[in-house]
Amino acid sequence: MKTVPLHQVHVQLGAKIVPFAGFEMPVRYSSDLEEHHAVRNHVGVFDVSHMGEFSVKGPKALDLIQKVSANDASVLYDGKVQYSYLPNSQGGIVDDLLVYRYAADDYMLVVNASNIDKDWEWIQSHNTEGVAMENLSDNLCLLAVQGPDATATLQKLTEVDLSSMEYYTFQVGTLAGISHVIISATGYTGAGGFEIYIQKENAQGMWDAIFEAGREFNIQPVGLGARDTLRLEKGFCLYGNDINDQTSPLEAGLGWVTKFTKDFINSDSLKEQKAAGLTNKLVGFEMIDRGIPRGHYELCDAAGNRLGEVTSGTQSPTLQKGIGMGYVPIAYSKPDTEIFVKVRERILKAKVVKLPFVKG
Repeated sequence: MKTVPLHQVHVQLGAKIVPFAGFEMPVRYSSDLEEHHAVRNHVGVFDVSHMGEFSVKGPKALDLIQKVSANDASVLYDGKVQYSYLPNSQGGIVDDLLVYRYAADDYMLVVNASNIDKDWEWIQSHNTEGVAMENLSDNLCLLAVQGPDATATLQKLTEVDLSSMEYYTFQVGTLAGISHVIISATGYTGAGGFEIYIQKENAQGMWDAIFEAGREFNIQPVGLGARDTLRLEKGFCLYGNDINDQTSPLEAGLGWVTKFTKDFINSDSLKEQKAAGLTNKLVGFEMIDRGIPRGHYELCDAAGNRLGEVTSGTQSPTLQKGIGMGYVPIAYSKPDTEIFVKVRERILKAKVVKLPFVKG
């Protein structure tokens, strides 16, 4: 198992360490509930240095990105970030990712930790023009500073005007006296904040400076447990749960980042699928009966006939009820449609709701 550069810091903080995506990662420091509320209400810091980063440079860099990703990267401008995915040849998804544009011929792709090697090989297999690629993953650390007090915390450490940065933009600047830091107005919590990319030798200094700056806001370290409940409350997909090599990006609700104004891998068959009409759809649902939906629990109709299964589920700390996502036939996908979750031998009532679960 790999470890992140700040592994010993997390151990010293008493974090429970678990294997995740080939890394030993902190799942919680205090409790999932406490850490979740810290991010929703104040500010928390996630060490997500297990994520992968690829540099893509050269005159044909955009052409390669356009070929392997479904969104239209040609609309990006310097300092803009885009959410996208890598379609495979069979109608599924290699991975979802972020595309960062530094310049017209200089990009960074941020991919999921469990897919670093797979994504690298996939993109390289389509790199017929010899675009210069570099795997930066082992040298970069990524700290996500999330929550309503994130801006006030980080503003103490930089002259970059953070409050004027739009969602899904980034700047390269000095933060906590460390130069060439990527300050990105992105995150996986829906609570606002920034993601900070730094060289691994600067990780300890950055971590310490952020916690000192956030002390007045009772800043907390946050693990993967709360990261999962936070992202689920916002209806964000998790690769390996809600989307994978077999799931249709259109059925997963990723039509908004599938741009048929250009050709990309498998675009023709996805166009055909869209024209023919979808058979299933990824939906969010809230429990009406008391119970917590867990991954792989069966979703069914009132008679107990199988509709699909839960792809992600939890007890929402904000709503204080069970919430989940899963694929169901189109006929069951409209908001307020009644569906049922099999919890052990019981069938519990739920209803389809419009995502996100937690608004605002």
